[in-house]
Amino acid sequence: MKYISTRNNYKKYNFREVFIRGLAPDGGLYIPLNIPKYSSTKLKKMSNFSYKEIAEEILSKYCNSAFNKQEIKEIVKKAYSKFRVKNVVRINKFKDVELLELYHGPTLAFKDIAMQIIGNMYDKILKRTDEQINIIVATSGDTGSAAINAIKGKKKLNIFVLHPYKRISEVQRKFMTTTKNKNVFNLAIKGNFDNCQTLVKNLFLDKSFNKKINMSGVNSINWARIVAQVVYYFFCYFKKSKKEKKINFSVPTGNFGDIFAGFIAKKMGLPINKLIIATNKNDILKRVMRSGIYKPKKTHKTISPSMDIQVASNFERLLFYLNSGDSKRTLQLMLDLKNKKQFKLNKKQMKAIDKDFLSESLSEADTKKVIKNFYKKFKVFIDPHTAIGIGVKDKLNISGKNIVLATAHASKFPLSVKKATGKKPHLPKNINSIMRLKENYKIFPNNINKVKKYILNIVES
Repeated sequence: MKYISTRNNYKKYNFREVFIRGLAPDGGLYIPLNIPKYSSTKLKKMSNFSYKEIAEEILSKYCNSAFNKQEIKEIVKKAYSKFRVKNVVRINKFKDVELLELYHGPTLAFKDIAMQIIGNMYDKILKRTDEQINIIVATSGDTGSAAINAIKGKKKLNIFVLHPYKRISEVQRKFMTTTKNKNVFNLAIKGNFDNCQTLVKNLFLDKSFNKKINMSGVNSINWARIVAQVVYYFFCYFKKSKKEKKINFSVPTGNFGDIFAGFIAKKMGLPINKLIIATNKNDILKRVMRSGIYKPKKTHKTISPSMDIQVASNFERLLFYLNSGDSKRTLQLMLDLKNKKQFKLNKKQMKAIDKDFLSESLSEADTKKVIKNFYKKFKVFIDPHTAIGIGVKDKLNISGKNIVLATAHASKFPLSVKKATGKKPHLPKNINSIMRLKENYKIFPNNINKVKKYILNIVES
């Protein structure tokens, strides 16, 4: 498998380059030169696979230049040994709502599913070399904790996590800041997630700094994240759809990585009907789907912080496909966003979007109502992001089989859930000790030079 950048479809890369670099040298995102497509015969055969077997099959398609089949099997087995359910994810039915529960990993969020794979990929790669790698990642709450859990204590790796100061839940923060491992560094940035993400992107684009610290990234810009997330769309489809009938997925969406994985699954031949972009007040994706104009506005702080985003990085990957693989056109749109603060899609691109996607948003009040009503009906807590997935599904009222991705355990957002239901969801017993542990993080202004200086001091000490 070879890869190209969304901004240059001439230069080719192998998986190791894509994995370690995260972001392409030209500022674009890596995508596969060709997406493998499964026949109906192969899909039927795969329908009997376990979750881990599907993961091995799909990873072997995209990562075969870096790992052989035995190594991929070892990566998958080790990655999912910490999960609380046998098949990594669980599908639960509550009358007219079916939830694909993705939060049974060590930090109670869907990010664990890809991040545990990534941590073990680094292990395999670094055993073959003497190099030291420094990972820098921005988080809107869950990516950071999942990355830290996957990377902490690993030799030849440091991880620097930038989170928006006072804009994530206390539980999300404590998952990151209570670890005692010496290779973990937390930076609280005075700003929002978009500010954190911009800092990380600019650090990647600073070639001198990048080379000096041997920088790598595990944000959803890293293609390995997308590949690992493709797996649960296949697993869920095989469990819930009969006779190759198409299925809809309602996906709580912030940075567009999780739903883009669904798009890739569809391009690989999985019979998906619509991918539903479920979002909150920060509804830039809904606006672009309706108007064709991608124009970031002020980021609002909400009870669903992982969606408090106005610049969805992975949307650039979709743009590449909307442009029929024209990297020059994709680059121009991204330059328009940078220089004109917006870009506009044409009719052909809008028609292509409509084929695969629908989008709707949910207000804060309605999100709380969904949490409250779900608990009242089923005595089950759901987190605000999952609630938006359910609320948007109901709002759109699409016919056919609908699956909602449940992206985080409700106990990661105890205050919001308690306000909605009157009761507080509790962390699993083996995890709740984090609330009593001492935190360790440093507060920084939204200033790249100060962030850069801090990282360099750590790396060079």
